[in-house]
Amino acid sequence: MTMQKTTSYSNSRTFDLILTSMLIALVFVATVLLNIKLPITANGGLVHLGTAMLFIASILFGPKKGAIAGAVGMGVFDLISGWTMWAPFTILTRGLQGYIVGKIAWSKGRNGSSFGFNLFATIISVPFMLAGYYLCERVLFSSWIVPAASIPGNILQNVVGICVAIPVCAVLKKIPLFK
Repeated sequence: MTMQKTTSYSNSRTFDLILTSMLIALVFVATVLLNIKLPITANGGLVHLGTAMLFIASILFGPKKGAIAGAVGMGVFDLISGWTMWAPFTILTRGLQGYIVGKIAWSKGRNGSSFGFNLFATIISVPFMLAGYYLCERVLFSSWIVPAASIPGNILQNVVGICVAIPVCAVLKKIPLFK
């Protein structure tokens, strides 16, 4: 009996590792494949589908996987795409954003199945993302004013992410695998 429990636990941990790795890869690929540099200012930022994937991972798989997928997926993107100085801030900010979305979407046994709570979760996470990057830019540019230029782009990025993720999650939650 002990061997069966150990094997079951090992299989579960292996599946968990594979799933988390796949979510990281999906966030990374979604960030790489469609990213548009905004012509606002030098620090105007990007609009990309990585935010939508972060929301999807958090809603479908909960706060831990959402946080890890967002932090690592977008952090690696920053490291390899010329945004290297942003990587530590992205890891913290996007990890927190994924955790918040997953925590709210999975609260009280909902497991991401409530359209209203999923929408609420994504909206509530936006000010945390905005504040995280604002503080990041405050550190990088030694100014409280310069970071304001990236706020519209960050809002746009989150709106696009919400508009993609919420309907996708609503459809996926109807599939038995994701219930």
